[in-house]
Amino acid sequence: MTSDLTDRKAFFGSCRRLVIKVGSAVLTGPQGLNRVMVHRLSDQVAELRERNKDREIVVVTSGAVASGVRKIGLTERPRTIPHKQATAAVGQGVLMEAWEAAFDKYELLVAQLLLTSEDLAHRHRYLNARNTLETLLDWGILPIINENDTVVVEEIKFGDNDQLSAMIAGLIGADLVINLTDTQGLYDCDPRLNASASLIPVVYRVDAKVLACATPQPGAVGTGGMLSKINAARKCLASGIPMVIAPGKERDILLRLFEGEELGTLFLPRKRLYQGKKLWLANLPKPAGDLILDDGAVLALQKRGKSLLPIGVREVRGTFGVGAPVRCLDTAGTVVGIGLSNYKSGEIQQIKGHHTEEIEAIIGYRHSDEVIHRNNFVLFGEGMEEEPIEGGTDA
Repeated sequence: MTSDLTDRKAFFGSCRRLVIKVGSAVLTGPQGLNRVMVHRLSDQVAELRERNKDREIVVVTSGAVASGVRKIGLTERPRTIPHKQATAAVGQGVLMEAWEAAFDKYELLVAQLLLTSEDLAHRHRYLNARNTLETLLDWGILPIINENDTVVVEEIKFGDNDQLSAMIAGLIGADLVINLTDTQGLYDCDPRLNASASLIPVVYRVDAKVLACATPQPGAVGTGGMLSKINAARKCLASGIPMVIAPGKERDILLRLFEGEELGTLFLPRKRLYQGKKLWLANLPKPAGDLILDDGAVLALQKRGKSLLPIGVREVRGTFGVGAPVRCLDTAGTVVGIGLSNYKSGEIQQIKGHHTEEIEAIIGYRHSDEVIHRNNFVLFGEGMEEEPIEGGTDA
């Protein structure tokens, strides 16, 4: 795609199903929730739907905790999990009421969905969430999604709504993710520290060079920094879904994007890498455990498309059961990929480093030769861009 106005306008205009993520830095300020901003964004969303009657939009919203801080009268953002949960419990009602009132003037129905990473880490709950979203969109209802901060704990936390928006996009097969934040987009270095930083208009691949441009430092009211947004973009690209990081406080930002203005940083996928179960695996927020592999096993997975055998496992971390998603790491701690385990963690602990034919003698049975079968494994890292689509299509 070129960067001229006509192509960019045509590109955005062709996107029918959208996920719009709005960060806390856009929605909130010193006085708590910025209701003017909520109404401005809802005006634009309603306009986009009016322009294309077939267009479907999902909003992933931050701001529950920040809204609660103001409502309760706290002097600073809470730091402990119980305090965050209690603050979010107050703020979530404020946040949802604001969105509902903003869309009510257009007679648009909205639906609230509160999710944790655990909801999407279990395959059947993932599919249930997808079915619910598909039904709402089919009914013309606009889903408003947020992480369920009132019950979430660190172990089941997405990390931030950047990751949640990427997972939702993959879940529903979105055509585009629009990540609205308080910066102009991705710069070649941190513009807060370097006045000569240059905006990067288009990114085709999230590699080490792109990651080096990002900072993990969040804003004052948010939980994610630019690094979080880049990681979300990587998930979107693996799903074959474009994503744009754009300045959410700019007047009419959504409408201007769809008019073809060159705003923000657009991430464009070359191809869809995964589908079905592999797409779900690639986008999992928090695996159940880790397996440390020897160099031979890493080579077999990365270059030969082989399954993971017990002899290639050097160490087991975490406690998990059969069918659990686990990360595979090399000895340096780099993530090689993620897959579904055919054995419990305790069983892998016993059979690691052994040949397949020894499994039954060690644990009393052998229902699989592999610790992870290649059909239930997705490759990460530098080789990820070349990984073909394999497996089923039950997205």
